[in-house]
Amino acid sequence: MRREIELLNDERFESEAGSGRLPMAQSQTDDDLLDAYSRAVITAAEKVSPSVVYIEIQQPATSRRRNSPRTPREIPREVKGSGSGFIFTPDGFILTNSHVVHGSRRIEVTVSDGRKYEADLIGDDPDTDLAVIRINAPNLVPVKLGEAQKIRVGQLVVAIGNPYGFQYSVTAGVVSALGRSLRAQSGRLMDDVIQTDAALNPGNSGGPLVNSRGEVVGVNTAMILPAQGICFATSIDTAKFVASRLIRDGKVSRSYIGLAGQNVPLPRRIVRYYNLAVESGILIVSFEDKSPARNAGLREGDIIIGFDDQPTAGIDDLHKLLTEDRIGKKASVSIIRNTDQLSLEVVPEESRTSASK
Repeated sequence: MRREIELLNDERFESEAGSGRLPMAQSQTDDDLLDAYSRAVITAAEKVSPSVVYIEIQQPATSRRRNSPRTPREIPREVKGSGSGFIFTPDGFILTNSHVVHGSRRIEVTVSDGRKYEADLIGDDPDTDLAVIRINAPNLVPVKLGEAQKIRVGQLVVAIGNPYGFQYSVTAGVVSALGRSLRAQSGRLMDDVIQTDAALNPGNSGGPLVNSRGEVVGVNTAMILPAQGICFATSIDTAKFVASRLIRDGKVSRSYIGLAGQNVPLPRRIVRYYNLAVESGILIVSFEDKSPARNAGLREGDIIIGFDDQPTAGIDDLHKLLTEDRIGKKASVSIIRNTDQLSLEVVPEESRTSASK
C-alpha cells in the first residue's frame, strides 16, 4: 500500500510538471516574489516618508456681494488649500508644486513627527509647476535625489503624499511612459514628464515619486480625470535645475519677444517654392506694448517659421528656443509675409513674468 501511494505521488508530480502547473516547492517562490515586491515598497516608503511634508496654505480671495444692481461691494475672505512636498536639504528647503503655493498669503508645513512650522516662499515657476519653500526647523531628514535618465518603462515606483488630507499615504505602480509632454497652467509645455499608474489624487501634488531604492525620480504633478491610472510627475532632473535657480535667484529667467500668435498650416505652394523645413508656423495676432517683436518690424499677419536658424512649426517650438541665454542677444526671425520669405533681427528681453517674481 505504501508503495502504491509513493507511485501515485510520483505520477502526480510528473503530471503537474507536464501540464505546466507548478509543484508545491516551486509555488513557494511566488510567495517569495510577492514578499520581495512588498519589501521594495516598504523600504522605499520607510526611507522617504520622514522627508515628506503636509503643506497647508491660505490665499486671499474676494467675492462680490451686490447690495443693489449698481453698487458692488468686495467681501474679503480666505481660501484654504493643501498639498504635499518633500525636504531635499538638511537646512529646510522643500520642493513642491507651483500650483500648491502660488499666490499664497501664508504657508504652514507639518513634518512627519507632527511639528508645524510657518514656511517662506523662496520662489515658484509656473512654467514647470515647481516651487521651493523653506522652514527653519531642527533634525530634518532630506531625501536622496535620483536621476530620471536612469529609470525605465515598467520600473517600480512609489508615490507618497497627502491626498484629500490623508497624510503620508503610499501608493505603488510602475513607470508607464517616459518623455511625455504636459501643458502647464501658464500655457507653456512641460517636457520630460514621467507617466505612472501609481495612484495620485488631489493633495498628492508636490509629493515625491521614488524608485525602489528610495531615491526621488519625480515630483508628482497631475492626474487625468476621469481616467484611472494615468498620472504624471515632473522629472527630478528638471526639478534639480529649477530648484537651483529658485534658491539662487528666486525665479527662473526666460526670454520673450512679446507677441500673441496661433499655429496655422502653411500653403503647400509656399512650402514647396521655398523648400521649407516646416509645414506650419505661428500667425502673429497681436503684440504687447513696446515689445521686442514690434520693435523688430514684425507685423500682424506675419507667419513665423524660424527663430535663430531653427525651424518653428508652432508656439511650443518657439517657447523652447526662448531660453535665458538669449536675453539681450540678437536673433534672426524667419517669416512669411504675404507670399515673401523675410528675415528680421529681434533682441529678446527677459520675460516680464520672470522679472516680476
